[in-house]
Amino acid sequence: MEGLYKVEYDISGGTGRSVLYAHAGTMLGGNTAFAHFGTYDHVDGEIIARLRTRRHSPSPHRRMLVSADRVTISIRGRPQGDVWHFAGRVEEDAGSVFRAVMTPLGNDDMPPPGRIGEGGIVSGLYSIDIRMLDGIAGGQTGVMLLEDGRILGGDAFFYYLGAYTSSNGRWKGEFVNQEHTPAKDEHPLFGGHEVGIGFSGRCSAEGAEIEATALVGKRSIRFAATLKLIQPFAG
Repeated sequence: MEGLYKVEYDISGGTGRSVLYAHAGTMLGGNTAFAHFGTYDHVDGEIIARLRTRRHSPSPHRRMLVSADRVTISIRGRPQGDVWHFAGRVEEDAGSVFRAVMTPLGNDDMPPPGRIGEGGIVSGLYSIDIRMLDGIAGGQTGVMLLEDGRILGGDAFFYYLGAYTSSNGRWKGEFVNQEHTPAKDEHPLFGGHEVGIGFSGRCSAEGAEIEATALVGKRSIRFAATLKLIQPFAG
Protein backbone atom coordinates (compact mmCIF):
# COMPACT_ATOMS: atom_id res chain seq x y z
CA MET A 1 0.00 0.00 0.00
CA GLU A 2 3.00 2.35 -0.26
CA GLY A 3 2.29 5.82 -1.66
CA LEU A 4 0.23 8.98 -1.14
CA TYR A 5 -3.50 8.64 -0.43
CA LYS A 6 -6.63 10.71 0.04
CA VAL A 7 -8.33 9.59 3.26
CA GLU A 8 -12.07 10.09 3.71
CA TYR A 9 -13.06 9.21 7.25
CA ASP A 10 -16.05 9.00 9.55
CA ILE A 11 -15.75 9.22 13.35
CA SER A 12 -19.01 8.27 15.05
CA GLY A 13 -21.04 10.10 12.37
CA GLY A 14 -18.75 13.11 11.81
CA THR A 15 -16.76 13.24 8.56
CA GLY A 16 -13.44 14.63 7.38
CA ARG A 17 -10.63 14.31 4.82
CA SER A 18 -6.84 14.16 4.95
CA VAL A 19 -3.85 13.10 2.89
CA LEU A 20 -1.64 10.26 4.15
CA TYR A 21 1.67 8.84 2.95
CA ALA A 22 2.47 5.18 3.68
CA HIS A 23 6.04 3.92 3.32
CA ALA A 24 8.11 1.15 4.93
CA GLY A 25 5.80 0.70 7.92
CA THR A 26 5.37 4.44 8.59
CA MET A 27 2.30 6.63 7.99
CA LEU A 28 2.56 10.45 7.91
CA GLY A 29 -0.03 13.00 6.80
CA GLY A 30 -2.76 15.39 7.86
CA ASN A 31 -5.06 18.19 6.76
CA THR A 32 -5.73 21.88 7.36
CA ALA A 33 -5.71 21.58 11.16
CA PHE A 34 -4.32 18.19 12.19
CA ALA A 35 -1.19 16.10 11.60
CA HIS A 36 -1.23 12.29 11.61
CA PHE A 37 1.78 10.04 12.24
CA GLY A 38 2.18 6.40 13.18
CA THR A 39 3.09 2.90 12.07
CA TYR A 40 1.51 -0.04 10.27
CA ASP A 41 2.12 -3.77 9.83
CA HIS A 42 0.99 -6.39 7.30
CA VAL A 43 -0.71 -9.27 9.14
CA ASP A 44 -2.50 -12.09 7.26
CA GLY A 45 -3.55 -9.90 4.34
CA GLU A 46 -4.61 -6.99 6.55
CA ILE A 47 -2.99 -3.70 7.47
CA ILE A 48 -2.98 -3.03 11.22
CA ALA A 49 -2.09 0.58 12.08
CA ARG A 50 -1.84 2.89 15.06
CA LEU A 51 -1.90 6.64 14.32
CA ARG A 52 -1.45 9.63 16.59
CA THR A 53 -3.29 12.83 15.66
CA ARG A 54 -2.13 16.28 16.82
CA ARG A 55 -3.42 19.77 16.05
CA HIS A 56 -0.93 21.95 14.15
CA SER A 57 -3.17 24.94 13.25
CA PRO A 58 -6.50 26.46 14.30
CA SER A 59 -9.45 25.07 12.34
CA PRO A 60 -11.13 27.50 9.92
CA HIS A 61 -14.45 25.96 10.97
CA ARG A 62 -14.54 25.12 14.66
CA ARG A 63 -15.62 21.49 14.74
CA MET A 64 -14.29 18.64 16.86
CA LEU A 65 -14.75 15.03 15.78
CA VAL A 66 -12.79 13.71 18.79
CA SER A 67 -12.57 14.65 22.47
CA ALA A 68 -9.11 16.29 22.41
CA ASP A 69 -6.49 17.84 20.13
CA ARG A 70 -4.22 14.81 20.65
CA VAL A 71 -5.66 11.32 20.29
CA THR A 72 -4.59 7.86 19.11
CA ILE A 73 -6.51 5.90 16.48
CA SER A 74 -6.24 2.10 16.13
CA ILE A 75 -7.41 0.68 12.78
CA ARG A 76 -7.22 -2.40 10.59
CA GLY A 77 -8.18 -2.78 6.95
CA ARG A 78 -8.11 -4.67 3.68
CA PRO A 79 -7.85 -3.61 0.02
CA GLN A 80 -10.63 -3.60 -2.55
CA GLY A 81 -8.62 -3.14 -5.74
CA ASP A 82 -6.40 -0.08 -5.24
CA VAL A 83 -8.63 1.33 -2.48
CA TRP A 84 -8.17 0.42 1.19
CA HIS A 85 -11.07 0.21 3.65
CA PHE A 86 -10.33 0.58 7.38
CA ALA A 87 -12.28 0.36 10.62
CA GLY A 88 -11.28 0.93 14.22
CA ARG A 89 -11.64 3.29 17.17
CA VAL A 90 -10.29 6.40 18.90
CA GLU A 91 -8.56 4.98 21.96
CA GLU A 92 -9.38 7.95 24.22
CA ASP A 93 -13.09 8.05 23.26
CA ALA A 94 -15.05 5.12 24.69
CA GLY A 95 -17.52 3.65 22.22
CA SER A 96 -16.15 5.56 19.24
CA VAL A 97 -16.35 4.05 15.75
CA PHE A 98 -13.77 5.08 13.13
CA ARG A 99 -14.07 4.17 9.44
CA ALA A 100 -11.87 5.32 6.56
CA VAL A 101 -11.42 4.84 2.81
CA MET A 102 -7.94 5.46 1.36
CA THR A 103 -7.69 6.22 -2.38
CA PRO A 104 -4.28 6.54 -4.11
CA LEU A 105 -3.21 9.97 -5.44
CA GLY A 106 -0.93 10.51 -8.43
CA ASN A 107 1.87 8.22 -7.33
CA ASP A 108 2.86 7.55 -10.95
CA ASP A 109 3.45 11.29 -11.46
CA MET A 110 6.22 11.73 -8.87
CA PRO A 111 9.28 13.51 -10.33
CA PRO A 112 12.80 12.25 -9.56
CA PRO A 113 14.13 13.45 -6.19
CA GLY A 114 16.49 16.42 -5.87
CA ARG A 115 19.96 16.27 -4.33
CA ILE A 116 20.44 16.85 -0.60
CA GLY A 117 23.80 18.04 0.72
CA GLU A 118 25.29 18.88 4.09
CA GLY A 119 23.11 21.31 6.02
CA GLY A 120 20.05 20.40 3.96
CA ILE A 121 16.51 20.40 5.26
CA VAL A 122 15.44 17.48 7.48
CA SER A 123 13.21 14.79 5.95
CA GLY A 124 9.92 14.62 7.83
CA LEU A 125 6.34 15.80 8.26
CA TYR A 126 5.87 19.58 8.45
CA SER A 127 2.97 21.93 9.01
CA ILE A 128 2.77 24.61 6.32
CA ASP A 129 1.21 28.05 6.81
CA ILE A 130 0.74 29.92 3.49
CA ARG A 131 0.33 33.73 3.35
CA MET A 132 -0.57 35.49 0.12
CA LEU A 133 1.55 38.50 -0.97
CA ASP A 134 0.99 41.63 -3.11
CA GLY A 135 -2.20 42.60 -1.32
CA ILE A 136 -4.08 39.40 -2.14
CA ALA A 137 -6.29 38.30 0.74
CA GLY A 138 -6.28 34.78 2.07
CA GLY A 139 -4.01 31.94 3.08
CA GLN A 140 -4.05 28.24 3.75
CA THR A 141 -2.65 25.66 6.13
CA GLY A 142 -1.85 22.00 5.56
CA VAL A 143 0.95 19.46 5.85
CA MET A 144 4.00 18.87 3.68
CA LEU A 145 6.12 15.71 3.71
CA LEU A 146 9.74 16.08 2.64
CA GLU A 147 11.46 12.78 1.90
CA ASP A 148 15.04 12.86 0.62
CA GLY A 149 14.40 15.31 -2.22
CA ARG A 150 10.70 14.59 -2.82
CA ILE A 151 7.67 16.69 -1.81
CA LEU A 152 4.25 15.25 -0.93
CA GLY A 153 1.41 16.61 1.17
CA GLY A 154 -1.83 18.52 1.11
CA ASP A 155 -5.00 19.14 3.11
CA ALA A 156 -8.73 18.42 2.96
CA PHE A 157 -8.99 19.57 -0.69
CA PHE A 158 -5.53 19.58 -2.31
CA TYR A 159 -2.46 17.41 -2.64
CA TYR A 160 1.15 18.25 -3.56
CA LEU A 161 3.74 16.35 -5.60
CA GLY A 162 7.20 17.72 -6.36
CA ALA A 163 10.93 17.73 -5.71
CA TYR A 164 13.53 19.93 -4.00
CA THR A 165 17.27 20.37 -3.53
CA SER A 166 18.85 21.57 -0.29
CA SER A 167 22.23 22.27 1.34
CA ASN A 168 23.93 24.80 3.62
CA GLY A 169 20.70 26.07 5.14
CA ARG A 170 19.01 26.80 1.80
CA TRP A 171 16.49 24.92 -0.29
CA LYS A 172 14.54 25.34 -3.51
CA GLY A 173 12.18 23.28 -5.59
CA GLU A 174 8.98 22.89 -7.54
CA PHE A 175 5.69 21.15 -6.88
CA VAL A 176 2.24 20.86 -8.40
CA ASN A 177 -0.85 21.63 -6.31
CA GLN A 178 -3.88 19.59 -7.47
CA GLU A 179 -7.39 18.97 -6.19
CA HIS A 180 -8.37 15.61 -4.78
CA THR A 181 -11.79 17.05 -3.85
CA PRO A 182 -13.52 19.99 -5.64
CA ALA A 183 -12.38 23.16 -3.85
CA LYS A 184 -13.78 26.10 -5.81
CA ASP A 185 -16.37 27.07 -3.20
CA GLU A 186 -13.93 26.88 -0.25
CA HIS A 187 -10.75 28.06 -2.00
CA PRO A 188 -11.62 30.07 -5.14
CA LEU A 189 -8.04 31.22 -5.78
CA PHE A 190 -6.56 27.75 -6.44
CA GLY A 191 -9.77 25.70 -6.69
CA GLY A 192 -10.45 24.26 -10.13
CA HIS A 193 -6.81 24.64 -11.25
CA GLU A 194 -3.70 22.51 -11.46
CA VAL A 195 -1.16 24.95 -10.04
CA GLY A 196 2.59 24.79 -10.70
CA ILE A 197 4.67 26.34 -7.90
CA GLY A 198 8.36 27.23 -7.75
CA PHE A 199 10.02 28.33 -4.49
CA SER A 200 13.25 29.06 -2.65
CA GLY A 201 14.15 29.92 0.93
CA ARG A 202 16.05 29.16 4.10
CA CYS A 203 15.88 26.05 6.29
CA SER A 204 17.05 24.84 9.70
CA ALA A 205 16.67 21.77 11.90
CA GLU A 206 13.28 23.05 13.12
CA GLY A 207 11.66 24.21 9.88
CA ALA A 208 11.89 26.50 6.87
CA GLU A 209 10.70 29.68 5.19
CA ILE A 210 9.94 30.05 1.49
CA GLU A 211 8.88 32.62 -1.05
CA ALA A 212 7.05 31.12 -4.00
CA THR A 213 5.37 31.92 -7.29
CA ALA A 214 2.28 29.98 -8.35
CA LEU A 215 1.06 29.84 -11.94
CA VAL A 216 -2.75 29.74 -11.78
CA GLY A 217 -4.01 29.57 -15.35
CA LYS A 218 -2.29 32.58 -16.97
CA ARG A 219 -1.90 34.45 -13.67
CA SER A 220 1.25 34.50 -11.51
CA ILE A 221 0.60 34.76 -7.77
CA ARG A 222 3.26 35.22 -5.10
CA PHE A 223 3.05 33.84 -1.59
CA ALA A 224 5.24 33.15 1.43
CA ALA A 225 5.04 30.15 3.75
CA THR A 226 6.41 28.92 7.05
CA LEU A 227 7.12 25.22 7.60
CA LYS A 228 7.52 23.72 11.10
CA LEU A 229 8.83 20.21 11.66
CA ILE A 230 6.25 17.97 13.38
CA GLN A 231 7.79 14.51 13.02
CA PRO A 232 11.13 13.46 11.43
CA PHE A 233 10.83 10.80 8.74
CA ALA A 234 12.40 7.52 9.75
CA GLY A 235 11.58 5.44 6.65
